[in-house]
Amino acid sequence: MVRQKFSFSLLLILLGCVLVHTSKGQSLANIKAAQRYEIDAKRMGVDVNSDDALPRSREFKRIDSTYYVGWMFEGAYKYNHAADFLGFKNASYPLERTLGLMERDYYQQLATRTSDLLTYMRVYKFQLDYTLSAYYLMNCYSNMEQPEKVYSLLRRVLRFNFQRDFYMDAWNYLGWTVHRNRFYTTSKYPFLQNSIDGNERLANNLLDSGMRKINRDIPLNSKIFQPGYERQDKAAVYHYKAMLYSYNFKIDSANYYYNLLKKEPIFSHNNYGTFCAICGNFQEAAHQYQLESANHQPDKRLQEWAYYLSILDIYKGFPQNGIELMKGMIQANGSTPGFGWYNIALARCELYNGQLQEALRHTNKAADFKELHIGTTLGQTHYDFSIQLLRLLQKINDIEAQKFERKDWWYHLPSLAALAQLTSEKYVQQFLTINQFAQNPERDRVVYKLFSTESTVSWDEIWFLIRDFTTDFFLQRFRQELQTDERKAIHKYFRYFLARLNLQKGNINLAEKLLNEVLTDAATNSEYEQLLIARTLQAQAEIALQKKDAKGYQNRMNQLFAYYPQLIPFTALTMPMQLQISGSAPDGFLQRLNQCNINFTNPSSSPKAHLHFYTLSQKVLVQFWVEDAQGRKRVPQQSMVIKTSEDAVKLAYRLFGISENQSQLKTK
Repeated sequence: MVRQKFSFSLLLILLGCVLVHTSKGQSLANIKAAQRYEIDAKRMGVDVNSDDALPRSREFKRIDSTYYVGWMFEGAYKYNHAADFLGFKNASYPLERTLGLMERDYYQQLATRTSDLLTYMRVYKFQLDYTLSAYYLMNCYSNMEQPEKVYSLLRRVLRFNFQRDFYMDAWNYLGWTVHRNRFYTTSKYPFLQNSIDGNERLANNLLDSGMRKINRDIPLNSKIFQPGYERQDKAAVYHYKAMLYSYNFKIDSANYYYNLLKKEPIFSHNNYGTFCAICGNFQEAAHQYQLESANHQPDKRLQEWAYYLSILDIYKGFPQNGIELMKGMIQANGSTPGFGWYNIALARCELYNGQLQEALRHTNKAADFKELHIGTTLGQTHYDFSIQLLRLLQKINDIEAQKFERKDWWYHLPSLAALAQLTSEKYVQQFLTINQFAQNPERDRVVYKLFSTESTVSWDEIWFLIRDFTTDFFLQRFRQELQTDERKAIHKYFRYFLARLNLQKGNINLAEKLLNEVLTDAATNSEYEQLLIARTLQAQAEIALQKKDAKGYQNRMNQLFAYYPQLIPFTALTMPMQLQISGSAPDGFLQRLNQCNINFTNPSSSPKAHLHFYTLSQKVLVQFWVEDAQGRKRVPQQSMVIKTSEDAVKLAYRLFGISENQSQLKTK
């Protein structure tokens, strides 16, 4: 009896403890629910992407740090204000915490799929918040160049099989992640294939999976969302499909998807502009880039439309327009992602405008800047290659500048010393550039094709890359491209390269035939392809010089001056030019001007330079302008101060529309 009594007493005690514990648990649960209700009420008036998100996140975490909302607000704020590796790393921590807390507390809500509106409304908030947080975290990983984490996160999101993807259409981002890392293999990232073709097929298959999911979810979503809701979701797939087909030169397929996208708000003028550019429709490309610029919102990432528009300005023969555009982008965006790319574009425009010293300065700025490749398939390999190729062109132009500034350079010792140094530096730079080129697995698609969605250099730069290497190989390669490439508007560029290569091999007649075909191509746009016309005229002038055809040489040089005068001082060709002088030139000035590689003793069929010397406030000035062979003012009227006879070299450049003395190594 004692034992039974004791057992019964113990049972009563245990029962009392359970009741007390349950009461406390219910009380704590009620408090937690009240706290989260308070947070939900307070967040109603706050945009998670606003500047008020950070102080609100602190408030929410003080109320309940185990609720995901405070961490989500903190992560969103830090993500929206990140501009470098450290910024995105700091943003990733609260976003990772957000997803962990949501999966712990609301897994059932996240995994809910239903056609019942009331049921869906109870889980809608959680699915929306989860996809937004996952989207921001994915971008953090991507911007930190951590594709394996991106891939794992996307696969993690797919476990919930959301019936609407909202911010996180995981299948599309899986395809984009594979495409962005297409030149790597499974040895670097296990989720990849072992070739670019294999990775492109994988990316396309992932997009197809996304489209199947959209169609599979229509029976559920059609009872909740308005009719036609799926158009927006499908348009996102079309966006990436168009990107893949453009990269792979499937022109008809890319056109098909872009035509579908033109009816949708998601249509990217930037991507379509680049597609038009690789097809040789530069006028439409420029129009699309301008439309993109009008829609441009401040963003801490490279604005591709601006970068590529500067290259089109070079093609048009107006690199000075690209200079102004890039200076404006740099001033507006500062040292945020894109700064390095804008400096590359600025250096290129300055190079084609004859401003070698400024081009070198901005190339070095780009090389010293740690660029962050955000929201673009252009990566560090493209960035480094663009810089190396620009440096090669700068060395080539520096050499030609020395020869332009003294046509007697071959017996002028300071010039010979400078040329020896520059030539040695050019060989080193050639080795560095061609070595990087040889290791580029995309060269078949990006370089040999001349125009590609992933190319970050101009077709003219590619010529200077390959011109000193394996002529027979490139002859065979460009003959093949001419026969197989379906982009008819690009064929004239292949012909130009073939003409140049044949000229190197001494096949003058074939080269001349191909150059004539380039100039007579009916598809040539004389406004947007002035660089091609000018380079073709340059090659024809070189042929006329070899043939000792003085009349043909005069004609081609006159046309070259009319199209693109800034190129001439760096071509090794002597420009025939008339010289009309009024006033008294300082001693030695005209003599030094005549030492430059300009022939001032030519007939009236040449361009005419007008020089008027005068004194103002004890300073000697020269007012000048230049008319082309047709009497049109090609270099506008302007003035410069003369201090020494060496200023004649500055004037020589300015007669070609170049605004400063350009050679990197000056000789006396």
